This record gives sequence, C-alpha cells and structure tokens, in this order.
Amino acid sequence: MRGIDRFELVDKIARELQSRMTFEDIDQYLANMGLSTKARHPTYNSKWVYSKELLSGAPPQIIIQIANELGIAHGFTVAPAGLVTESRYWEPNHFRLFLSHLSSFKAKAGALRLSLRRFAISAFVAHEDIEPTREWQDEIEAALFSMDALAAIVTPKFVGSEWADQEVGVAIGRGTLVIPVMRQATPHGFIGKFQAVNGNGKSVAQVARGIFDTLLSSALTKSRLLTCLVDATVLDPTEGTAASRLKLLDSVVDLPKAILERLRDGAGRAPVFGRSPGLSKSLEELLQSRGVPLGAVRAPEPQSDEDIPF
Repeated sequence: MRGIDRFELVDKIARELQSRMTFEDIDQYLANMGLSTKARHPTYNSKWVYSKELLSGAPPQIIIQIANELGIAHGFTVAPAGLVTESRYWEPNHFRLFLSHLSSFKAKAGALRLSLRRFAISAFVAHEDIEPTREWQDEIEAALFSMDALAAIVTPKFVGSEWADQEVGVAIGRGTLVIPVMRQATPHGFIGKFQAVNGNGKSVAQVARGIFDTLLSSALTKSRLLTCLVDATVLDPTEGTAASRLKLLDSVVDLPKAILERLRDGAGRAPVFGRSPGLSKSLEELLQSRGVPLGAVRAPEPQSDEDIPF
C-alpha cells in the first residue's frame, strides 16, 4: 500500500467515523479493533482530526478491516497470510460481486457484468477456460478474499468444474453470501441451501435485477449494497446515471434512516446535484416522503487543515 493510498483511505475512515459516532464511540470502536486510545486527547475539537490521529500508526491490515466494516469502498484486500494486495478490478464505491461461471458462458457473464453496473455493483468475471498462469491465480485469489458476495451461474456442467467448486468453497468458508443463478440446471451441494435467482427464460437485465433484489434481502449484504449505491449516486458526474440510481433507491421500501441521511449529506457536496435542479428536487421529494428533514444537517466540522484555527 503506497503512502498516498493509505492517507486517502484513513481520511475516508475518519470522515465516516465523524459522521456516525461520538468521541466516546470512536474511542470504544477503535479500542475494540486493537488500537490504543487511552493516552490520546483530541488536539482539536474535531472527530475527523481525532480519528486520523488515532489511525496514524495502525497496521494496514487493521485499516482495511475497519474500511470493510464501515462499508468504505477501496482497492485493497488482505490475503490469508496477512499480506495487503491491491485489487485492480473492483470499481471504486461499488459493491464487489464475484461471478463464477464456465468459459462457455463467458459472453453472457460479460453482458451481466455491464448490466449490474446500474445497481452500483462491480462484477469480477472469473474464467475457467485455460490452465491459469500463476499471476491469474493470484488475481482470482485476491478477488475471492475481497468480494462482498459471490454469484454462481449454474449451468449443466458447472457441477463438474474444479475451479467453480473452489470459488464457491472459498465464499462458503468465509461466510460470504452465495447467490446461485439457475441456467438450465439446479444448485447442488452446499449452494443448494441459498436463495437462487431463476435465469431460465429471463433477459440479462431481469437477472441483474434479481441479483440486486437478493442482495438487498440478505442481512449479510444489504447495508454494504445500499452504502455503495448511495456513494455511487452522489459521486457519479453524469446526471442521467445519478437520476437512475436515485430512482432505484426510491424503489427500496425500507431504506434505513442512516442511509437516507448519508444520501442527503453526500448530495449536498456533490457537483452533479448542485448543477441539476431536477435532480435536487427528486432528492427532496424522496427525503420528504421518508420523513427525513432537509435542513437537519450536523454541526459543521473542519473539512481540511485550512479550516482549523492556529
């Protein structure tokens, strides 16, 4: 992990702790993560600055673990041996879905990957077609140990694939949600217990929506998925994409208050909302319909060292 990458990730964590917790909560949370807070005292009345101070000496593995728990998207993973490796294939601020499939289905899997992007889902399309190089195996392993969920496209010969079974096995061993997607075959073995998406006779768009709904219905993935969807909505520079994702959020019946507040606060800093009256109006209507006040913004805290008096 490069120094600049560490700095940026620590800053994101500090801002997330600032928005979610009190000073006491931050102390308790970071102490539970194995970081010492007893000898620390805030040098300035800012939870953001205080959190950065506490995290300054934390090992990279702990920083990544905290980022994962808080639902902060990043490009790193921790391999079983504790080695931090960079993941090159996940899109920032997107939910990370590993697509396990046979090589004969790779064209459809690629189309599904594109369709999932509208839901702020970044899909890693695994391959089973040739004897992988060592580098390719490393990339698959890094994806498996940094994914948020796995979707297995179950085709007739899927059960006989050694690589597919290993990919599913890693997911089950990690306690990661597995979504079987049925395509002329039914789930087998351990994955038979998971809620499946029926892909028979469906379009790629319908299967993508089915995967999104399944992720949304699981306690293992719902919070992470909604956090990524909100972040991707407010950070996307394209008005059309932001509007589409805002409409998608509006379709979720039981949006948690914390997610709505994250959306409100993020949109308040997002250029795409600032330059689009229509988008801002849609956001206001969504918040009002869910009983979230528009003006209930937290007391401002310094956003950079230029705002901190000397």
